[in-house]
Amino acid sequence: MKNVKQIWQETAKQLEKVYDRREAENISYILLEDAFDISKTEILFDGNLDVDTDRLDSYIKRLLQFEPIQYVTGVADFYGRKFQVAPGSLIPRPETEELVELIIRENNVEKPRILDVGVGSGCIAATLSLEFKVQVFGTDVSGEAIAIAEKNSNELGAQSVFHQSDILKENLPESNLDILVSNPPYIPQKELVEMSKNVTEHEPEIALFVPDNDPLIFYKRIADEGLKSLKKGGKLYFEIHEKFGAIVKEYLQDVGYSEAAIHQDMQGKDRVVSGVKV
Repeated sequence: MKNVKQIWQETAKQLEKVYDRREAENISYILLEDAFDISKTEILFDGNLDVDTDRLDSYIKRLLQFEPIQYVTGVADFYGRKFQVAPGSLIPRPETEELVELIIRENNVEKPRILDVGVGSGCIAATLSLEFKVQVFGTDVSGEAIAIAEKNSNELGAQSVFHQSDILKENLPESNLDILVSNPPYIPQKELVEMSKNVTEHEPEIALFVPDNDPLIFYKRIADEGLKSLKKGGKLYFEIHEKFGAIVKEYLQDVGYSEAAIHQDMQGKDRVVSGVKV
């Protein structure tokens, strides 16, 4: 038996070698909760529990190599649920929760038909399925991502149908959609040097980066396909790079979407662009 508060403190202190103090403490909390089922409350109440210290040490070693905590534990929180993650899929971000919240808030359609392009871990598709209580369709170019998304969907009790396909080469597999949503790759290659090792050395590049000379490649393709697959009045939602809000909105207007709008995240950054098929 060991004092869990002391374990948390010692873990955080080791992680301070590569993270600032607050981040080290937060990662330590997440590690103990998701890998050892020790809640923050148990840590704060200063109890004693059995902890496999060899396993803990192996996790700390991985974290000191800048491996994301979500890949170390195999779990990420999203919209109040636990999603399994692995290096073949992007780690869900809080900003994407805001995208999902916007979709839920703006759409009161009964039994909407929804397609998510680029499902990754399946966090958007599964969440929308559970919140709207409908079957949600999804696509991804990565077979590994599809497998992770299917596993999450099954374990969470969501209704999802996933297709492996390349949106840049293939048409959308569903039509008559009420909602088309995508969090596609949108980081220009030139920004790679500005990003942390947690991301660049561990998360899948195919889900992150776009060519410097054509950063809107996915937005344009999905928007064009959306005109064919959305029903009249159907809505398109994109998570975007904060620098691309105005230009993505302009593109939607140019190709014929109405009510094109930019939505900011909780940090006040442009994060979502939406439009309505006329």
